[in-house]
Amino acid sequence: MRRQFLFVCGIALLGAGLVSAQTKIPPKQILPKQFKSWQLTNCLFKSPDFGFWKEAGLSTVNDCEYSADGKNVEIRLAQYHDPSSAFEVYTSLLRSGQMPTNLGQMAAFDKNGVLIQEGSLVLQSTANISKEDLGALVQELEAKSELSPLPPIRTYLPMPGRIVGSERYALGPEAMRAGLATLGQSEMAGLADRAGFSSGAEAMLARYSSGSKGNGVLLLLEYPTPQLAEQHIHHLDEVLPPTAKQQGLNIVRKGSLLSMILSPSSPEYAKSLREAIDYETQVTWNEPSQTATDPPIISTLVKIIMGTGVFMVAAIVLGIAFGGVRVITKIFFPGKVFDRPNQMEILQLGLSGKRIDPSDFY
Repeated sequence: MRRQFLFVCGIALLGAGLVSAQTKIPPKQILPKQFKSWQLTNCLFKSPDFGFWKEAGLSTVNDCEYSADGKNVEIRLAQYHDPSSAFEVYTSLLRSGQMPTNLGQMAAFDKNGVLIQEGSLVLQSTANISKEDLGALVQELEAKSELSPLPPIRTYLPMPGRIVGSERYALGPEAMRAGLATLGQSEMAGLADRAGFSSGAEAMLARYSSGSKGNGVLLLLEYPTPQLAEQHIHHLDEVLPPTAKQQGLNIVRKGSLLSMILSPSSPEYAKSLREAIDYETQVTWNEPSQTATDPPIISTLVKIIMGTGVFMVAAIVLGIAFGGVRVITKIFFPGKVFDRPNQMEILQLGLSGKRIDPSDFY
């Protein structure tokens, strides 16, 4: 019995060790040894501090400490699958009240720290470092990052009333559930499983508050085609909580975009917030086009004359060739090739008894 117990414990420990080995992200040094006057002093590996790091494609994490002029700064740099995945993580780390700044592709700061996204990299830093020094660090990291445009869905969020730092972007169900929980909408977690992320869906959330006008949470879901958006309306409607439906929560489609106003203070505010969404459908025609113009009349006449002359010369040359061959043949081979007497036939009226000889005509 004791042996069996030890065997089971050994298997459990081995399994735990395998799981730990699988979830650990192998560190790869991306942060430089020095930038500006800051010198690298120490680097440690820490586990990711959010739940959907696998979904975002986390490939490496650097947790390092730099020192300069008696000051220390802690910097965490993480690399993800692509810039969209990095933007997903960047928004999940935003805190309400953080103000945007012009560092990297996206950046925000407050008194507690700075958050920067540069391509597929996301950088976190404590606040005791200047903007110029961080800018120098971002320039060094730019060559090590994959740069591409950020998701367009972020631009659909209306500006008036939006609480800065409440934006959440999701490429998968885990990130969407985390975003809903952060914005106080955990009861809507079922939407994440029916959103259709496997079909290429993208989600964007943000909290709005306009004082006496009202407040609520805006959820946008964008799909590759309007047909997919229409199809997923029914899937999402099935998991909406009954209380939300009683409060008038509905799903509205415009082109490839679905919108929902979660926990609105009033139906009027939900309507005004939905009408403020900055999204317009566009139809593009990708077939190449050209402008047809009539050529000048002089050019047309010249081409007509040249074409007619070519046909006239060809007719003369062919006529001479055909007639000349026949004449020469008849001169050198009379009655043997053309106009042979035994092949000549002449219709006769029979008015005289003399038979006409065809050779008399040649």
